[in-house]
Amino acid sequence: MAEFAEVEAVDGVRMTWNVWPGTRVEASKCVVPLATLFTPLHPVQNLATVPYAPLRCKSCRSLLNPFSQVDFIAKIWICPFCYQRNHFPPHYASISENNMPAELFPQYTTIEYMLPGETSQPPIFLFLLDTCLIEEELVYLKTALSQAIGLVPANSLVGLITYGTQVHVHELGFSECPKSYVFRGSKDVTKEQILDQLGLTNQGGAQRGAAQPVGVIAGVRDGISASSINRFLLPAADCEFTLTTLLDELQRDSFPVKSDQRAARCTGTALSVAAGLLGACVPGTGARILAFVGGPCTEGSGTIVSKDLTEPIRSHKDLDKDTVPQYHKAVKFYEALAKQLVNQGHVLDLFACALDQVGVAEMKVAVDRTGGLVVLAESFGHSVFKDSFRRVFEAGEHALGLSFNGIFEVNCSKDVRIQGTIGPCASLEKKGVSCAETVVGQGNTSAWKMCGLDRSTTLAVFFEIVPSVQSSATPAQPISQQFFIQFLTHYQHTDGNMRLRATTVRRRWVDGSTSTEELVAGFDQETAAVVMARLCSFKMETEEEFDATRWLDRSLIRLSSRFGDYRKDDPSSFSFSQRFAIFPQFMFNLRRSQYVQVFNNSPDETAYFRMVLNRENVTNSLVMIQPSLISYSFNAPPEPALLDVAAIAADRILLLDAYFSVVIFHGMTIAQWRNAGFQNQPEHEAFAQLLHMPKDDAQAIIKDRFPVPRLVDCDQHGSQARFLLAKLNPSATYNSANGPAPGGDIIFTDDVSLQVFVEHLQRLAVSS
Repeated sequence: MAEFAEVEAVDGVRMTWNVWPGTRVEASKCVVPLATLFTPLHPVQNLATVPYAPLRCKSCRSLLNPFSQVDFIAKIWICPFCYQRNHFPPHYASISENNMPAELFPQYTTIEYMLPGETSQPPIFLFLLDTCLIEEELVYLKTALSQAIGLVPANSLVGLITYGTQVHVHELGFSECPKSYVFRGSKDVTKEQILDQLGLTNQGGAQRGAAQPVGVIAGVRDGISASSINRFLLPAADCEFTLTTLLDELQRDSFPVKSDQRAARCTGTALSVAAGLLGACVPGTGARILAFVGGPCTEGSGTIVSKDLTEPIRSHKDLDKDTVPQYHKAVKFYEALAKQLVNQGHVLDLFACALDQVGVAEMKVAVDRTGGLVVLAESFGHSVFKDSFRRVFEAGEHALGLSFNGIFEVNCSKDVRIQGTIGPCASLEKKGVSCAETVVGQGNTSAWKMCGLDRSTTLAVFFEIVPSVQSSATPAQPISQQFFIQFLTHYQHTDGNMRLRATTVRRRWVDGSTSTEELVAGFDQETAAVVMARLCSFKMETEEEFDATRWLDRSLIRLSSRFGDYRKDDPSSFSFSQRFAIFPQFMFNLRRSQYVQVFNNSPDETAYFRMVLNRENVTNSLVMIQPSLISYSFNAPPEPALLDVAAIAADRILLLDAYFSVVIFHGMTIAQWRNAGFQNQPEHEAFAQLLHMPKDDAQAIIKDRFPVPRLVDCDQHGSQARFLLAKLNPSATYNSANGPAPGGDIIFTDDVSLQVFVEHLQRLAVSS
């Protein structure tokens, strides 16, 4: 895996297969799709940044890159994608073998262009507060927001909307007294009505912020005058006092709520008003709506449940039976909202904090397509929310690197077609010869809008092979022995300037029918596991009656039959190459994960887990699929342990990193010693150090992660030990022949263990 990680460090690219078979038939036999996980803003060491615009091929529009053939005498370069001959412009006249531009240097396969002439724009943050909260929660939220206002960049524009039964748009530019415009929550409001009521209509004719044509993104020029904008959106430095005062005086929603009813909360209407305000004031500029939601929407557009408490919020079983009419209506509303936000180039971030569901499953489409952040916690006072929210505005090495208003494009060689992407983006419907007939995710396009992206935002791009036929006598094979893929990301950098990052990669074709060893050598099992997880989650959401476990099992059996070494009908002879050795283990843990087994999770939790999986890089996604386990003991330094119940011992501390939670698990003896206070005695300093080591490592994990994980500190046989036991391989269960080792543990489950799973796999893979 190390060599694939090195490639990722240079270009932010990981591929399931690093050499590709030459025909579509051979590609289908590979089982795992031909896909790339690409992180557009991957932190690249010594990234070349140049202060000029790139050169594009006049035929296919791809950029000049290190793989282009250059004739220095004739001043011509040949595009490696379409073989078009292009003349260098006059300002490249001095080019020679000893005087090359940076984009031709072989080490600069990733390069960033600072585009001249594009004006710098400050970021915009529109805070959307739920006031239908209990007093304690509202205080937590107001405190978090007051701290955030001090952390936002001084030049950024900020606005405030509060909502409960009604929506209040606060006019921050009116400093004489608090002033707000009120919209009725139960009434659907059009964009024109919002602008008219806020006094933002264009007096000179057509309405500002009108819908853009498909594939065209709104520009700053479409906005209204600066004086009108400054009524609702002010620089943070100018309105800090006004905002702080407003928050201090903010009260709970004043409308009475009966004891047998839910509060009247108009989340959908509030989001419509926020989107309309930003669309009028700052279209085409990097802006984020930060929505803080403390309960389900029960009023107006986007309603997910009635006010009557006797009606429970929808469960997975209700969705499967299709007994949720409000769900489909709400999803349709949020799809329309997502389309509006994408056209405007704006992001929806969601911070949902409640003990019950709030409607994340319905809002998922709007957050996903705009590339928004999502955090799900039990309370606005919980560290998961407070620390995650602080990270949004944090600067320095742990900053998220929030960027805005991106457009992502893919160019590829003639024998390669793009099936689509799965990730936080929206299709720009740019159809062309590079689009495949088979669609995966958001397809039929070679360009996508990424309204919001950060350092770890990762897209899964799926490809298929359509080889050019050399002659009717020979089978279809690609003309060249290599192919190229170029990823272009045009985005608003954190400093406000527009940039274009180009990454160009080259890979080889092989004859899949004869060169199995070369295919195996190019297989990246970590990337393959993540791609299968994304694809499985996508199919579960979009295909009716899809049996995820059966699909994963059949895929793994076919892969094992194709690439395993064995004698027919002899399971004991089966073995896998090192390149495939851990893949069955990944699939075993994926089958048991929250992405496939939705039992005991609400639709909101499932939507949350899938949204985060679909935006994170390979390393983080793998931790979600197969958590890591580290063991601490007196006898040895900290070391990785098998994710198995056998790892539990009375004299051992375990640290489990399951991405959304970090668990410190103390063995029975360790817990007894700690409760007796041995760590406070000078002669037991080693024990005190042993207790501290996992805590320090846990804090290091938490510091680097977004959303911030829940920290669980528990003891063997304690109630919270379930956070660890649920993730372990059940090699010892309540009905095992042999009991646990002294000081060990068992798991009360009927699930098969990894050993049994692999035995079944071997038997099915070798059967003729």
